[in-house]
Amino acid sequence: MVDIPLNKKLILFDGVCNLCNNSVLKVIKYDKKNTFLFTALQSETGKKITKQLHIDTQKVDSIILYEPGISYDIKSTAALKVMNDFGGIWQLTQIGFLFPESFRNFIYDFIAKNRYKWFGKKESCMIPTKELKAKFLD
Repeated sequence: MVDIPLNKKLILFDGVCNLCNNSVLKVIKYDKKNTFLFTALQSETGKKITKQLHIDTQKVDSIILYEPGISYDIKSTAALKVMNDFGGIWQLTQIGFLFPESFRNFIYDFIAKNRYKWFGKKESCMIPTKELKAKFLD
């Protein structure tokens, strides 16, 4: 069991994906309420959590937003919920919920399928700086 404070939300992401790593840095920048923690899907913590939630990462190779004791979301729903937490102008992204989840995830999956080709891939997971280390579970 992974211990996550109840007032935090955990974002599990593809740690070797350049697009995903850049997205994590953006979330950190806009997370003014200090809501989010992060872990790579490939990390030991990421593996424990996906096992605990019964998520097959062979089938769900995407962002996972985990709210301990509440629920988890994947793909476009997770991304939209993360952006909603930023407040302000970011709440305009919630217009995305007007579209059916299947349509949103079709677009999400198209980008995800091409993310390594378009944005590149790292040999290993991102190592956070000392300043960012507190935001990562491992």
